[in-house]
Amino acid sequence: MHIGKITIGTIDDWAPSPGVVTSWHPTSAAKDKARQAPVSSVPVSYMQGQHIRGVYHQAEAGLDYSRQIIATCEVPGQCDVSAMNTALNAYLRRHDTYCSWFEYDGTGDIVRRKLEDSSDIEFEPVNNGEMNAEDARKHIVDIPTPMEWGCFSFGIVQSPDKFTFYASIDHVHGDAALIGITMLEAHGMYTSLIASGEPMPLPDAGSFDDFCFQEHESNAALTVDSPEIQAWVEFAESNEGTLPEFPLPLGDASVPTVADMVGELLLDADQTARFEEVCKTAGTRFVGGLFACIAMVEHELTGAANYYGLTPRDTRRTSDNFTTQGWFTGLVPVTVPIAATTFAEAAWAAQSAFDSSLNLARVPYYRVLELAPWLDKPRPNFPVVNFLHGGAAPLNAVIAATEMGYANSIGIYSDGRFSYQLTIYMFRYESGLAMSVMFPDNPIAQKSVTRYIEAMRSVCAQIADNGNWGR
Repeated sequence: MHIGKITIGTIDDWAPSPGVVTSWHPTSAAKDKARQAPVSSVPVSYMQGQHIRGVYHQAEAGLDYSRQIIATCEVPGQCDVSAMNTALNAYLRRHDTYCSWFEYDGTGDIVRRKLEDSSDIEFEPVNNGEMNAEDARKHIVDIPTPMEWGCFSFGIVQSPDKFTFYASIDHVHGDAALIGITMLEAHGMYTSLIASGEPMPLPDAGSFDDFCFQEHESNAALTVDSPEIQAWVEFAESNEGTLPEFPLPLGDASVPTVADMVGELLLDADQTARFEEVCKTAGTRFVGGLFACIAMVEHELTGAANYYGLTPRDTRRTSDNFTTQGWFTGLVPVTVPIAATTFAEAAWAAQSAFDSSLNLARVPYYRVLELAPWLDKPRPNFPVVNFLHGGAAPLNAVIAATEMGYANSIGIYSDGRFSYQLTIYMFRYESGLAMSVMFPDNPIAQKSVTRYIEAMRSVCAQIADNGNWGR
């Protein structure tokens, strides 16, 4: 799927030109230092812990788990490998998350081990010879798990007149913002070095370690009676004691599968502008109208009187961590009464629910489970809706990288594995409103996702064209 100059999909959608692959990996000395790294007092963040346990327990069950965020871009000419080496090592040493790796054996606490000196990080280029696109795709996803140090890799595919740069980073070290951060820093630094011989000046990177301490401290102060915990408990108890499920069947979650991703344009630019005007007339923002439409789709498919949804939110809110690499994203629960409502009523309810729940992004559901153990962890294929606006983070940073000339034809890919979460993306950009869904690749899920996208297109078009539901 194309969003302007950005391609979004699974790794199977990446099609670099054949060429010589040079990849960057830790030196033997750096790996030895990491293996000997002491246990760290930095708490494992809740999202890191959820991810690590997911990787481990899915593997124990013979299932896969999507781990990597992969970013690519094309650059004209021949790559200066020495300059790229300088840029990548500078980037890795700037961000304290890359000093960590984790130990977990399936029970008990996760242990963080951490290099005490970031200068011990040293990656070196390895010439892997010529590869076609299929071999390059296999190579790019072949990185360690978070239970080893170095679950991040970088490389180039050199063609006669251009090279493709890639970064393949385990989710344990970052959220979606890492794509923009990596492109602006690592590749921006490379561009500066070859243009002027001087490193690109960058602001202080901040500290993800500091965030982990702050998250641990603030969540330790909560009790089961805290308003934030009670709000999550009420939400989960409205969904049979856990997080909500997708409204259509997705196949047998116990059967190993890969991921597929499909996307469609829901509204063109003119329809999107009209949709926004209807939202403004209702006294809501675009996101409120969007969740109202999602709620109506669920009502049409299931007859449910209330919609319960989840959407991620980046909790970076200060200049101290705006360019910090790490997993700052939390989930916001959204509840929308939808039966017998007008669009304006539903949009207002959705906007109010979204705004009043933003603070819950700082309270992970797994902390709620610690305080309310009668609740259950999420079931397989629970849906999360990502709303990405071309003028806001993290998508604006990626677009900025293209506009500033640091990169062309940027690609954002998953590793092709399917994990535990069904992910829905809503993209608002200059061409309109697009929707993409990542789901388990089986015939049942294929049929359901196609039906879901068509229902969403129909409902959104009704609002853009008529200002209300077409019922």
